[in-house]
Amino acid sequence: QAALLLRGRSSSSLPRGISRADARALLGSCDRRHALGRRDYAMIVLLLRLGLRRGEVAGLTLEDIDWRAGELVVRGKGSRVDRLPLPADVGQAIASYLRCGRPRSSRREVFLRAKAPYDPIASGTVASTVRRACRRAGIAEVGSHRLRHTAACEMVAANVPLVRIGQVLRHQSLQSTAIYARVDVERLRLLATPW
Repeated sequence: QAALLLRGRSSSSLPRGISRADARALLGSCDRRHALGRRDYAMIVLLLRLGLRRGEVAGLTLEDIDWRAGELVVRGKGSRVDRLPLPADVGQAIASYLRCGRPRSSRREVFLRAKAPYDPIASGTVASTVRRACRRAGIAEVGSHRLRHTAACEMVAANVPLVRIGQVLRHQSLQSTAIYARVDVERLRLLATPW
């Protein structure tokens, strides 16, 4: 009989996302009949579906969206630039905001303040948007990074290989992605039992 040895700090917590029901409630709390609701919805979809960091959402420019190729350029940590596929629902959310929500402006950033002056939003605005949406949805308040974990946990549940998850999350090393291998405890139990 053998046991799996887990190395590392015993106090390290597993990354946790939010449930699918909470994710739906979060998105549903955005009133897309209004400009601010369209903006909030587009930002939250980017966080949930692509696992973007709040600074990456705030820094997104109009030139970063390649509508023809269906790709999104993400400018991340350490001046890193990556191209990600642009899922249809994410593209639709951004397009809806650009057409019927974004204030007229010569600024090239996608997401602008809802009130004049229409400057680009700060990364803190992304975080406060998530917290406000949580309150509206009646769910426990979470930070924007929890939505990044949600995207990763959804990929783990869909059996996406860790290497691919690391590419989507734009991790510098596979070691950063490896924490998500610990998320699916039930799958780990299934592996450990026969072993």
